[in-house]
Amino acid sequence: MTPLFTDNSDLPLVLIGGTLCNARLWQPLIAHLNVSSVVCLTLSCGESATMCARRLLAVLPPRFMLVGFSLGAIVALQIAADAPARLAGLALLSVNPLADRPENAGSRRAAVRAAEAQGHAGWLSATLWHQYVAHASLGNRRLHDLLCRMAQETPTETFSRQAEIAISRRDNRRALGILTCPVMIINGAEDAICTPEHHWLAATGAANPAWITLEATGHFFVLEAAERTADVLHPWIKESLNAHQHP
Repeated sequence: MTPLFTDNSDLPLVLIGGTLCNARLWQPLIAHLNVSSVVCLTLSCGESATMCARRLLAVLPPRFMLVGFSLGAIVALQIAADAPARLAGLALLSVNPLADRPENAGSRRAAVRAAEAQGHAGWLSATLWHQYVAHASLGNRRLHDLLCRMAQETPTETFSRQAEIAISRRDNRRALGILTCPVMIINGAEDAICTPEHHWLAATGAANPAWITLEATGHFFVLEAAERTADVLHPWIKESLNAHQHP
């Protein structure tokens, strides 16, 4: 069932994707959201969350609703830390709010080299597919091929920059505590990458968040369950719009 149309032309919905993702990540969700103004961003503009946040803030509207997925959620948290007044709403999807462990740097950079040597699609299929989705989705060939296609479409230089963003990321949970806009946190129950504990850490850092766990989904719940994700985001969008119109 197509939801009622929402005119958010005064308050765009900005979507920041994760590692090896592009706008294809968001297309099923956008169809279910049925809003008027959406901006899809791929992380390719810097080698740190701080640099990406600075460059994005320079071109984004004065105020907006922000959704970040995975690595995009890390950059969204940096934007919240740097410019909280610009946010009319913040939604974090599949997020790990902690700083990266120093020992992860070598393996992250080695993964970029391996993906370049093997081809991004083949490398993702062999190494990440089983970590990306819930058990019930492992046989979903269409979803597998979509993730591989996005990976193959991502230049190695962009993947390398994304790895550096992950390596250098900060723990910005303190920024959540001072946000006054609506905050939504969503995770997949079977996400082995950004676990329920990671989302609990994010939720306890926020002043008054809504936290929803989608059962029978994994890290890529936004594609595994686009309609359910939209159902969760609709109230957050309405709350963000109402707060913006009636401060």
